[in-house]
Amino acid sequence: MTMSCSKGAVHCGAALLLVFTCAIGAADPLDQAEPRFSKAVAFDVSMPARDIAPLSAGGRFTLPDDGSGVLEVRPDWGPTYSGMGHSGDGALSGANNVPGRALGKAQVFANFEGMSNTDNFNLFGFRVNPPDPVGDVGRFHYVEMINLAVAVYDKKGNLLMGPIAIGDLWAGFPVEDCTDPSGDPIVVYDQLVNRWILSQFTTRGFSGGAPFYNCVAVSKTPDPTGEYYRYAFVTQPDSGGGTFFPDYPKYGVWTNSYILTTRDFGLNGPFRYGISVYALEKSKMISGQPNARAVQFFLEDGVVPLSLIGDGLLPPDIDGNRRPKNGAPAPILGSQDDDYVYGAAFDAINVFELSVKWKSNPEASLVLAAQLPTASFDSAFPCAPTARDCLPQPGIVNPAQFLDVQSYRQRLIHRLAYRNMGKYETLVSNQSVEARPGIAGVRWYEVRRSDGVYSIHQQGTYAPNDGVNRWMGSAAMDRDGNIAVGYSVVNGVDVYPGIRYTARMAGDPLGQMTMAETTIIDGSGVQTTTNSRWGDYTSLNLDPADDCTFWYVNEYYTAEGQATSLAGWQTRIASFRLPGCSASAR
Repeated sequence: MTMSCSKGAVHCGAALLLVFTCAIGAADPLDQAEPRFSKAVAFDVSMPARDIAPLSAGGRFTLPDDGSGVLEVRPDWGPTYSGMGHSGDGALSGANNVPGRALGKAQVFANFEGMSNTDNFNLFGFRVNPPDPVGDVGRFHYVEMINLAVAVYDKKGNLLMGPIAIGDLWAGFPVEDCTDPSGDPIVVYDQLVNRWILSQFTTRGFSGGAPFYNCVAVSKTPDPTGEYYRYAFVTQPDSGGGTFFPDYPKYGVWTNSYILTTRDFGLNGPFRYGISVYALEKSKMISGQPNARAVQFFLEDGVVPLSLIGDGLLPPDIDGNRRPKNGAPAPILGSQDDDYVYGAAFDAINVFELSVKWKSNPEASLVLAAQLPTASFDSAFPCAPTARDCLPQPGIVNPAQFLDVQSYRQRLIHRLAYRNMGKYETLVSNQSVEARPGIAGVRWYEVRRSDGVYSIHQQGTYAPNDGVNRWMGSAAMDRDGNIAVGYSVVNGVDVYPGIRYTARMAGDPLGQMTMAETTIIDGSGVQTTTNSRWGDYTSLNLDPADDCTFWYVNEYYTAEGQATSLAGWQTRIASFRLPGCSASAR
């Protein structure tokens, strides 16, 4: 690979790191990734979601009987790797502390129960793991999705719709695969046009070699309980007609496109793997035009180095009212770890740029715009007997029942929160790491783009030295530049799986989470499955009504939930605001 690089500096707490921002030359490894344009293979308009009747227990589906009563949604693909010793963390921060200022605390507003695995039991007659809790907030609603259900709440936590099966959003749709209980949902609210985007992938192709689809529903109005324009986009990156499974789909809102990334696995012939980056034609989708187009780039292992693409890339998701500059490329980020099996030479954030012009003869490009070396981190956690058996729980002595730390996946975790601050653009995200020996922490990043040049403005690993594991986070920034991170917590003694968050004010020392850690809810029970699945992601979002209030959803356990099932998880939805951010409507 040929690159021309310019050297700069980046702050990490008190440390100053040299970084190289690299422009890719003629040997760009993405040169062979050609854009493939297509049209939606199916379209229609749904009935109002509020009129969809919940399935009766047992419904249309039966559980493959393994004796546990728990279905593992989307069994994991790809290599996993357990740690070979702690390599250290170059951005570790300890207790929250800002000299000269007393620790502040965010003000919590809503804090209510979301869906639980009992809802799956009531809908389908079985439970699932992992839950993949995700949600987003609009001007008047909060929409939550889990494996395998969706519900709509008002901002006080009153249930307005559901829970209903995700697949029933596509009832009667021409592509029947979309009606299945497949999962890996994502919901995003597009405040630029006041619409909701709800999604899931399909899994029917596993049983018959049929294509796989990404099923996308766009609300016809700002009301998420109303009608939806329904689309199916086929994923078939193999020019030879091979079938690929679009694992771990992630969506984000951009100006002229909805951007989707997946990690794809070939099911025909020799094992093949790659990352797909899609753009979906937003203007046609929000107006309900059947011929909405998609463009797909398939970054295939063997053509693009695995060290660059790892286990997934994140698309940007716009927060705030200030749009990106007209025609600005969409930044797409991934991470790489030199301690992992993909062979990265150094720890870094990799920045890709996607540009699409939806004209009569559409154009699209995807380039590797920068590699930004980070402070050292270690994502290979010491887990045994499998790479998912990582984090102990109170009262659990069987390591096969420890929780999945998910750090071994070389990727950032949902979301990649984008914000245009005027003089610069900022991107905030996070990943789970081994912060201290055998202790998980949250590595968070703020990446900036100024005049087209990327840099890591700040980064930190939040892991107070108290023996508590903090992992599976989600990060975002409010309109004043304050950053918050929500995450899961557990230890093997007295911290049951629960939910907390921390934050920092915009003017605080770089690389530090300075606000007092706040508990959304303490757990009181544990997970006892031996598949150890946790997550696989959560979502921290900004309320468009004031651009100050954070909304967070995650999973946790109670003793009552533990008594219902080996995977009796519940979800919790909470909102909070940091001191000084104005609550006035915008």
